[in-house]
Amino acid sequence: MAVTKVALVCQLWRYFGPAWLAYRLGYAARTRTGLLRRQLPAYAWSARPLRSWLRQGVPAEPEAYAAWRQEHGGRFFFQTPPTLTTKGENPDRIAACVEAEDALAGRWRYFSRAVYAVGFPPDWHRNPMTGQRLPAERHWSQTGEAGDIKLVWELSRFSIAYTLVRAYAASRDERYPAAFWALVEDWARHNPPQRGPNWQCGQEAAFRLMAWCFGLHGFADSPHTTPERIVSLAAMIAAHADRIAGNIAYARSQKNNHAISEAVGLWTVGLLFPEFARADRWRNQGRRVLVEETRRQVYADGAYVQHSANYHRLFLHDLLWALRLGEVNGARLPDEVYERFSRATDFLYRLLDPVSGQVPNYGANDGALILPLADGDYADFRPTLQAAHVLIHRTRLFPLGPWDELTCWLFGPGVLPDAPCEPALPGDLTAPEGGCYSLRGRQSWALIRCAHYRDRPAHADQLHVDLWWRGVNIACDAGTYLYSGAPPWNNSLAGTAVHNTVTVDGLDQMTLAGRFLWLDWSRGNVRHVTCSEDGFLAYWEGEHNGYARLPDPATHRRAVIRLGDETWLVLDLLRGQRAHACRLHWLLPDLPYAWDADAGSLVLETPAGPYRAQVGSFQGKGALSLVRADATSARGWRSPTYAHREAALSLALVEQGDTCLFWTLFGPPPSSASSFSHPHEEREPTLTVHGQGWQAQVTLSHPAAAALVRTIRLSGAYENVLELSE
Repeated sequence: MAVTKVALVCQLWRYFGPAWLAYRLGYAARTRTGLLRRQLPAYAWSARPLRSWLRQGVPAEPEAYAAWRQEHGGRFFFQTPPTLTTKGENPDRIAACVEAEDALAGRWRYFSRAVYAVGFPPDWHRNPMTGQRLPAERHWSQTGEAGDIKLVWELSRFSIAYTLVRAYAASRDERYPAAFWALVEDWARHNPPQRGPNWQCGQEAAFRLMAWCFGLHGFADSPHTTPERIVSLAAMIAAHADRIAGNIAYARSQKNNHAISEAVGLWTVGLLFPEFARADRWRNQGRRVLVEETRRQVYADGAYVQHSANYHRLFLHDLLWALRLGEVNGARLPDEVYERFSRATDFLYRLLDPVSGQVPNYGANDGALILPLADGDYADFRPTLQAAHVLIHRTRLFPLGPWDELTCWLFGPGVLPDAPCEPALPGDLTAPEGGCYSLRGRQSWALIRCAHYRDRPAHADQLHVDLWWRGVNIACDAGTYLYSGAPPWNNSLAGTAVHNTVTVDGLDQMTLAGRFLWLDWSRGNVRHVTCSEDGFLAYWEGEHNGYARLPDPATHRRAVIRLGDETWLVLDLLRGQRAHACRLHWLLPDLPYAWDADAGSLVLETPAGPYRAQVGSFQGKGALSLVRADATSARGWRSPTYAHREAALSLALVEQGDTCLFWTLFGPPPSSASSFSHPHEEREPTLTVHGQGWQAQVTLSHPAAAALVRTIRLSGAYENVLELSE
């Protein structure tokens, strides 16, 4: 559905307010007229040497400056890097050393997964996926895009600094600090201040200066860390702080993690480099923005403003760094920030799959991992949660394990053995502001998205269900893949059709008006939540109004039912004033399977055993399809991290009608389901579910009733009745 300019302005005014709209229009004018270039002019490194950034009385000569910093500089997380290897461990087998060796050989890892041969040092302005280069000589406000600019930015985040420091701590191999300094110097040669794409984003500058600070302190004792190099890097860090401070208002207008990250950058420079003439200003500005943005960006239920699991982790990493750095420098941030951080930690923990350590890949995922200080998979959230819990409570969430390294770097290795462990399994999540709800059994659990947005949505994913069983993500979110690529990879995984929900007439639940901009925000509403006294039955029901904007409106209600510990039933009711094409979709992992099209049954052979997904409708006339890795569309794909995609199984059922009623059963064999009676007939629609030694009869209500289901009656090994509506 096309969006007119008038409608666009009206909705921007409605959702973001007149002050925001005026600022963004003014910023666009400053960019077009060149005013922004004059306010933040480009210059050569030699034009602003270190002495131009220093307070009076601080020596600028290399030997004297290095000595001054050793005595008066801010304190870092560690004075000596922690010893992270066991006696006799072979460095060649340590993951950080393997990755460091690959980088030295010119094979760089992008977004923790894809590897490209880009050389050492790399071309800092080249997109390795497309081969295109962005111009390095122009002011950053005049930089275009080559494919997806994140592929250009990724190496300039300098995440390699963390890898090299970790490898050095494990091996004491002097090639690693030599490589760090060679990369810093090469980056400086090819990226003069305010020129080229790597100066375009203040958040990228903040991530880079954080990594440089980590390298500066991690290699402090290496002979390669000479006074001359310390002087050069300090001037580069000051230039980055100046870039951030000069345009942080734009970051704040984005109403997302950019403002938090840029504030952390200013806070960091202000604390660690008190010798800079603007250190107090940068520190105070960073502190103020951190407090204000944390208050605004973390909801009362702990959800994060961007409706994204990975951006939620990015926020926790930012705050882990800022809070801990404040503590070691005697500049503790206000209790309000700690309290919001604690809520955000608890929220993310309640999304954790306790077997795999992963969380649902919901919302935008740009591959960010700004504190890559632990072995293990990119998708493992335990390092972040362990460190966050230690910061807040000085206790551990998990037993000692490979996820502890991040905590060791921030607190020292001695904190973990002394911290008692509190291994409580995550409970059910009810987060109405964040739009996330979970139901948990002992062996399986589900996340449901049902949001009433007060901030910009990331994906059109109302009533999406993520299902986990014994550590396997059975019904999964497709992720993101690319923000900007050739169709169909132009952020297409943000749309409704690839999520585990129902699409009406092939339309998204909201109107897409830009790469990151949804209009006509859909509104989710939870209708019913209950469980039986023995906990064997649990019921959740919600709806959304995403298709109320159609000329012939349609409504979508979904019920999610846990039957016992491992079996799940999902019911979807679509009602309209005329016939619509309603498409039920499920995305499943790419595993060996047995497919019975007649029964709508797919049995996956998972690492934890066989597990069934079965779909059907009470109409019984729909078109059923199973697709893997479609060559011409985004169907049948998932993206566990940015710029990396892998095959998945896409199961869809399409029905036509003014009333469509779907059912989906998940459970280990021999679970199965069968339905009888049509919703237009006098008899109530009923579904029978067969489990291991038990049977459930699910009787539906009249469509106008308070709950979709009237009664759930168990018989056999379990006897139970759950009454839901009159």
